[in-house]
Amino acid sequence: MRRLIYAIVVLAFAGLLVWTFLPRPVEVDLAEVAPRTIEVHVEEEGQARIRDVFTISATIAGKLQRIGLHPGDPVVANETVVAVIGPAAPVLLDSRSRAVAEATAAAAQAATDLARAQLAQAEATLEFTTSEANRAIALFNRGAISQRAYDSAIREQKTAEAAVASAKANLAVREKELESALAVLRTDGGGANDTCCVEIVAPVSGQVLRVLTESEQVVQPGTPLLEIGDPAGLEVRVELLSRDAVRVTEGARAEITGWGGPPLSARVERIEPTARTRVSALGIDEQRVEVILALEGDPAQWRALGHGFRIVARITIWRGDDVLSIPVGALFRDGPDWAAYVVRDGRARLVRITLGERNDTYAQVLTGLAAGDRVILHPSDLITDGTAVVPLADRAG
Repeated sequence: MRRLIYAIVVLAFAGLLVWTFLPRPVEVDLAEVAPRTIEVHVEEEGQARIRDVFTISATIAGKLQRIGLHPGDPVVANETVVAVIGPAAPVLLDSRSRAVAEATAAAAQAATDLARAQLAQAEATLEFTTSEANRAIALFNRGAISQRAYDSAIREQKTAEAAVASAKANLAVREKELESALAVLRTDGGGANDTCCVEIVAPVSGQVLRVLTESEQVVQPGTPLLEIGDPAGLEVRVELLSRDAVRVTEGARAEITGWGGPPLSARVERIEPTARTRVSALGIDEQRVEVILALEGDPAQWRALGHGFRIVARITIWRGDDVLSIPVGALFRDGPDWAAYVVRDGRARLVRITLGERNDTYAQVLTGLAAGDRVILHPSDLITDGTAVVPLADRAG
C-alpha cells in the first residue's frame, strides 16, 4: 500500500513537470479579413484665402489723410470712400534756391512796372491820335484837306488803339509772371480752404482685409494703401508634393480640419500645372504643386474662418467599396513581399499576400487571403509559422 502511494506521488510530480515545461499557446489579438470601404487620402497643411483680393493704391502724388477704416470694416462698391489725397506742402527752399527765386520775383516786378509804363504811353498816344482824327474828319467834311491826309489821321488812330491793346496784354502777362515768382516763395501750401482733394472709393463690396498705409503722409502714385476682399469668396490653397499631386483629380472630395471649428467639406477646384521649389524644415528641396479647394455647404459654418488662416486639408485620392481588406497592423515584411499570420486550426500560418491601395487603417488585399480569414494583429517574436495560438477573447474560458 505504501509503495502504491509513493508511485502515485512520483507520477503526479512527473506530470506536473511535464505540464510546466509543455509549450503553451501564445495569446494573440485577431482581426477578420472582410470587404470594407477604403478611402486613401493625402493630408497637408494649407491656408484659407479670399479668391479676389484688391489692393487699393494711390492714384496721384500728394498728402494722404489718415485712413479711418480698420480691418473687418465693411465697404460698398463705388460708395465707400477709403482714402483721401490732398495737395502736398511746397518744397522747402535752401539759401541758394531762395536767392534765385527772390531775384526772379524782383525781375518780374520790374517787368510789370515797365509794362504799366508802356501802357500809359500807349494810352497817351491814343488820346493824341484820337483828337487829330476828329479834327481831320471835320476838315475833310468841309473839303479843307485831301483824302490822303484824312486816311493818314484815321490810320494813326487805329494804330494807337492797337498799341493800347498790346500794352494791356503785355501787362497781364507780366502780372501773371510776378504771381508765379511770388508763389515759389510762399510756404503756406496754398491755404487751408482748398478743396482740390481726390477721394478714392472702394472698387468692390466686401471687407477691409489690411490697412497698409494708415498714418497721414506724403505718397507717390502707386503706393499701396489697403486691401479689400469679399469673405464670401473664400477658398483654400494647399501645396502638395508633386508625387501626391499627380494622383489628385479635379472634383475630388476633401475635408478641412485643424482650423479651430468643425470639419468642412470641400472639393478640388483647380490643380496648377506648374510646380515650385520649396525648402522643407529639414533643408531638402521639394517640388510643390498648388491645389485650390472650393468650400461647400452652408457659408455660416466657416464664417469664423478668415483670410490667411491655417488649415489642414485631407484630400481623397482613391475610394473603393466592398474591397477585401486587412488591418495594416497585421502586415509585416517577409523579404520583398508583404505577409501576415493567419490562424488555422489553432496555429499561426505564414501567408504571403499582394496588396493594392492602403491607408492608415486598412490595406486592399489582391491575392493570398479570402474573406473570413482571421489574422494576427501586431505579431510578436514568439510567433512563427506553426506556433499554437489562442485568441485573447478565449483566455477567460
